Amino acid sequence: PLLKKTSLDVDFAPNEQGTVTVFQGRQLQILEKLNGLLISVEELKREVKFLKEAIPKLEELVRDELQEKTGVRRISPVHRATRKRRAETSQGATENTSSEEAESEGGYVTAHTDTEGESEEERISSSTDALTPEEKTELFNILQRADSLRHGSDFDKRESFKLLLEKEEKFKNHTGFLWRLARAYGDIFELTPDVEEKKNYASKGKIVAEKAIQLDSLSADSHQWFAVMCGYMTEFESIQNKIKNGYLFKEHLDKAIELKPQDPFLYYLNGRWCYSVTQLSWIEKKIASTLFGTPPTSTVYEALQNFLKAEEMHPGYSKYNYVYLAKVTETVLLNVNKQTHEVLCNVKV
Repeated sequence: PLLKKTSLDVDFAPNEQGTVTVFQGRQLQILEKLNGLLISVEELKREVKFLKEAIPKLEELVRDELQEKTGVRRISPVHRATRKRRAETSQGATENTSSEEAESEGGYVTAHTDTEGESEEERISSSTDALTPEEKTELFNILQRADSLRHGSDFDKRESFKLLLEKEEKFKNHTGFLWRLARAYGDIFELTPDVEEKKNYASKGKIVAEKAIQLDSLSADSHQWFAVMCGYMTEFESIQNKIKNGYLFKEHLDKAIELKPQDPFLYYLNGRWCYSVTQLSWIEKKIASTLFGTPPTSTVYEALQNFLKAEEMHPGYSKYNYVYLAKVTETVLLNVNKQTHEVLCNVKV
């Protein structure tokens, strides 16, 4: 017999129009997520392509580094060109060099940037220090000698530090002298294996760099080396002081970038800061919140952009820049894979 449709059947009949609308809305959400994911993947592909072209240079840099350890000094093409230009110019011309580092992976590079030593004679001549013409000439020669020695062997770097230390009392009120002395403390920090000595050098270097800033708040190099010394100090202090130095590091690094935006070393340091923030533990973030209201924030994507900018500004700038490029790229890839998995899990047929 035929069954009659009951009121119950009518009440629970599906609303086809409403179902279609909900389904279409769901499709749009999925498409938007997929579109965003595709854009991220395309950007990542471009960055990975860049890395594939850049990372092979690391092999040559490492080989040169090994040669340096056996007594053969590493000289980059930029250094060779600089030497050639220097030989062609008159005696006493200022030497501009590319950034060169001497660090362990865990430390900060003590780099010699392109602007160091530039127009130093003019800076000394216009200084407000009560220096006689003879003293100004002596200071200029000391700074040039210190810069030159710093590009040599470990022994030369120690000699540069010794030279500056011997003249500290005489030129303690000159900014260019003080930030170089702070930089030299950083060099000795890297060369010293003893932990207590390292802490002592970092502490003294920080004091010297701070005085350089007090003498000239617009000295990019002074802010730069004060930031580096703060970075060194984080290796030895309590979590509370580590976080305080981390904030000081970022504050003075930002000031240095503002004053000297074309220095790749500063973007490398900024990338290191961004990456270190992503590695903060829960307790470190809580302490930062207690001390400063909000903890420092950054992402691996910001770190990646800074490392890429350093490489873009100075291709082959530093092997350590390649190391961190590889680190953050690996993290970015993991994040993209995770996001892809989450989006696909939300897709319902």
